[in-house]
Amino acid sequence: MILSCNNISKTFIDNTVLSKVSFNLEDHEKAAIVGINGAGKTTLLRIIVGEMNPDEGIVTFGKDSTFGYLSQVNPVNSENTILNELLSTKSELIDLENELSVYEHKMNTLEGNALEEAINRYTELSHIFEDKGGYVYKSEITGILKGLGFSEEEFGKKVQTLSGGQKTRVALAKLLLTKPDLIILDEPTNHLDLNSIKWLENYLLNYDKAVLLVSHDRYFLDRIATKIIEIDRGKSTVFSGNYSDYAYKKEQLRHSELNAYLNQQREIKHQEQVIEKLKSFNREKSIKRAESREKMLNKIEVLDKPTEERSDMKLTLTPHTVSGKDVLDVKDMSKSFGENILFEDVSFEIKRGEHVAIIGDNGTGKTTLLKILNELITADKGEFKLGANVEIGYYDQDHQVLSGEKQLFREISDDYPYLTNTEIRNVLAAFLFTGDDVFKQIDKLSGGERGRLSLAKLMLSNANFLILDEPTNHLDIMSKEILEDALNNYEGTVLYVSHDRYFINKTATRILELTGRKFVNYIGNYDYYLEKHDDVIKANFGDRPVAAQNESASISESKNDWQAQKEEKARLQKQEKELKKCEAEIEKNETELKSVEEMLQDPALGTNLPKLQELSKRQTELKEILDKLYEEWETLA
Repeated sequence: MILSCNNISKTFIDNTVLSKVSFNLEDHEKAAIVGINGAGKTTLLRIIVGEMNPDEGIVTFGKDSTFGYLSQVNPVNSENTILNELLSTKSELIDLENELSVYEHKMNTLEGNALEEAINRYTELSHIFEDKGGYVYKSEITGILKGLGFSEEEFGKKVQTLSGGQKTRVALAKLLLTKPDLIILDEPTNHLDLNSIKWLENYLLNYDKAVLLVSHDRYFLDRIATKIIEIDRGKSTVFSGNYSDYAYKKEQLRHSELNAYLNQQREIKHQEQVIEKLKSFNREKSIKRAESREKMLNKIEVLDKPTEERSDMKLTLTPHTVSGKDVLDVKDMSKSFGENILFEDVSFEIKRGEHVAIIGDNGTGKTTLLKILNELITADKGEFKLGANVEIGYYDQDHQVLSGEKQLFREISDDYPYLTNTEIRNVLAAFLFTGDDVFKQIDKLSGGERGRLSLAKLMLSNANFLILDEPTNHLDIMSKEILEDALNNYEGTVLYVSHDRYFINKTATRILELTGRKFVNYIGNYDYYLEKHDDVIKANFGDRPVAAQNESASISESKNDWQAQKEEKARLQKQEKELKKCEAEIEKNETELKSVEEMLQDPALGTNLPKLQELSKRQTELKEILDKLYEEWETLA
């Protein structure tokens, strides 16, 4: 056992956040704590690591075990460079390395016994240095920094000059380098792009020690967790398996608990009716029998009503008008900031009803594209055109649509006067504003709260083309699911940027990956993207590493290189030739298939069994050939 929590309780004034929470964590186990915002997840982590004392209960760590903790706010504000900050975690190895260097110089000048003693000591230190990873720690640091999204050019940046998200990534890198017996992480994916999240997943999956984390990233939890610890109304329940296992078991348990509660309520009501009837007889025996039943009824431990599905908080998005079939047409668009080329000569279309997710590394230009489409900034080149009757609803992370001096409730009621008080409260509750929260003043809200309010307003709009920038940030899992249901039932068109893979998988019908300055198209959800990614990237970029294409300076130089242009032109010509060849093959086989199917319908062949069998076999062959050709065409196109 690496960690044991026994009967942990914590109350703030009159709000009981944790009530007798208990669970154990074994060596090498990967566990996740889940629950709605405000359930007490971070409070529990702070109690575990000793930053906060519980009102009751005990936290016990395994003997001689170590832990590392990444909170949501990690004040890494050193004057060190990023590289030196990480090297500080390897001070013991650096001291050993320096000592070995001293002995190397000494041995050049010593003789006799002194030399022999120096050689023995040097050999001893070398073994210690090797056992502690001295020969690999520099490459380990480089690998972790690159995995978390830092380029080698950034290693020399001062930590204090970094953004909050970059500082959190530095703190995470330091924690991983210490290799504690238990890694404790609070929302570790918040400041990571998709590639960094996938890298962290693989790192934690292969980590041979224990992990305890809090996260709203359900895809991440599905990949990492082997145990789920749910905090619900202050109490804890432990489920084995990943998040999907938990969600299924939780639903089964909720149904079971609800049935038990309803059955008990029916029995109580029945007993009360029997007691009332016995008393109405007004006879000594009947009254005694009624009193006996009352005593038995009072001894029953009444079950709490289980948490209901938030059926009253389902969001319904209904466009006021239906747009034309063509919603958006982007042609030959380019955008740069100085020498940093984000994308160039990109073209794509979006049709009515599509749900398109834009994914890609941080800094590639995803949000920039959304701002161009909303005419907040201009493209350097190219144009875009909206279709007939298209009305945009835009969610950005600056929340410029809010009136700071108003209360939340008034902000909604002023803009949507036809909504009832109950309807307004239900919408706000779906985005985590309940009770007196609805009367908070907007300029007193945190950035996350403003984001949730902006999203709530957008969901009420009559737009038929929603453009969303990271819509699930700051939402708990239940609110994400409400939003997913709303978008899946939405009859309009959606274009959004997101790092939430579970959300993308549930809501996207198409993915545009911004990589190598181009948009690569995938007709499907995130699972389809993963399945087809390598083949599609190879078809679009050949064997060239895409990461290298994102390095603006080196690409700019190679672009101007005549040889590179020549090779690129040849590759495109070859691809176009293959595409035309594929289309010709499809046409040829479709023509033959049509001919075969017409012959199969010919009454004259009705009694010619051998011929019918031959045609039927050929029909099957042609369908199989066409299936492969269609797949090949999709990749090439």
